[in-house]
Amino acid sequence: MSDKNESVDHSRRKFIKNSGIAVGGVVVGGALGSLIPHKQKTEQQQASTAKKQVNYNDALMFFTLDQFKTTEAATERIFPKDELGPGAKELGVPYYIDHQLAGPWGLNAKDYMRGPAYTAEATQGNQLLMDRREIFTLGLKGLDDYSNKKYDKNFAQLSDDQQDDVLEVFDAAKEFKLTGATTKQFFQLLRSMTIEGAYADPLYGGNKNKAGWKMRDFPGSQTGYTETIMKKEFVKIEPKSLREHMGG
Repeated sequence: MSDKNESVDHSRRKFIKNSGIAVGGVVVGGALGSLIPHKQKTEQQQASTAKKQVNYNDALMFFTLDQFKTTEAATERIFPKDELGPGAKELGVPYYIDHQLAGPWGLNAKDYMRGPAYTAEATQGNQLLMDRREIFTLGLKGLDDYSNKKYDKNFAQLSDDQQDDVLEVFDAAKEFKLTGATTKQFFQLLRSMTIEGAYADPLYGGNKNKAGWKMRDFPGSQTGYTETIMKKEFVKIEPKSLREHMGG
């Protein structure tokens, strides 16, 4: 009887020993999975989730890092975060602008860009021979040059009120001048691209998580409204991006 009990105990110790190897190795699941402390599992799951959330599209294709920081600060003042939702920085607007400038649009590839050039009337819009990349590069440098001249700091290092003051000077186009374009022409382009980045389809790099659309109850790209078109009351619809029509 005694020999039999010892045999059972040895067998159990051997099983637990081998199980311990398995837990520390590859095989974890079922009843063995419950042996792992809950906190440890939670931390592992959180680490795994955080790793999956890296967006490799958040990388620069045109801006230098300093230009990106200036753009990030300027767009956040134009479209600031408030109680209604995220601002330009959280929406990914600076990446939207960077990616647009890196492509044919930044080079005005579809526009006639040769002379003769005349002084345009106010109703004729932009008549510059500079492409959008050049205007943006010039304008961002101008923001830092003027900020250093007035506050002895780069634009991104200024307080919110000081940044607003600089942007208002650029919008007025009276106190500070650029070479080849006016500060107002740059500011109008910056403001236009900030709004585009906040509300364009997320495929272009902005409007992260469709948050810009959600703030305005905009439905995005829906395939149809047959179920709601006859309803009298406003129907709130979860917005869809073009990516969601691909399935999977």
